[in-house]
Amino acid sequence: MSNLTAAKRYAIALFELAQQKNELPSVENDLRELKLVWNGNKEVKTLFTSPKLSLDKKKALIRDIFKDANPIVIHTLLVLIDKKRLGEVSDIITEFMALSNEAKGIADAKVYTTRELSEEERGKVSSAFAKNVGKQSLRIQNIVDPSIIGGMRVQIGNRIYDSSLSTKLDRLKRNLIG
Repeated sequence: MSNLTAAKRYAIALFELAQQKNELPSVENDLRELKLVWNGNKEVKTLFTSPKLSLDKKKALIRDIFKDANPIVIHTLLVLIDKKRLGEVSDIITEFMALSNEAKGIADAKVYTTRELSEEERGKVSSAFAKNVGKQSLRIQNIVDPSIIGGMRVQIGNRIYDSSLSTKLDRLKRNLIG
């Protein structure tokens, strides 16, 4: 079984369990934090995927490090250790988030602007672009990028809506030069 197929199966099982126990928001928050730690710290990933560390020690570390996490998340990590699939944590979390977003009618969006957006501006961008992709709302990650000069660039999945001044200037330049 490929790693992505396995990650999807684990994510579906985790999602269904979190839904059954009415713990979806808590599990989702803990998984976001776990992904930050897992992807942001190479030593953690190396430590937990190393064959030199025994399974029991890995489990003890998980219980100690994530003692405040939702028990569903901790149990999932322990199962992944037993099945030697801890290296797929990031893919499982990504798949879980996709399932969760789909269930809530939310899409993740990256919004590139020259300055940080206010909450009111985030709300307006969310409501305007959510309709374009058939969602109820967007979870916006605002990325400050001075190179766009003005306007904004919105990326939702593989769709890009670009109304940045830099793109408009490039287009004008191409039209003038030929």
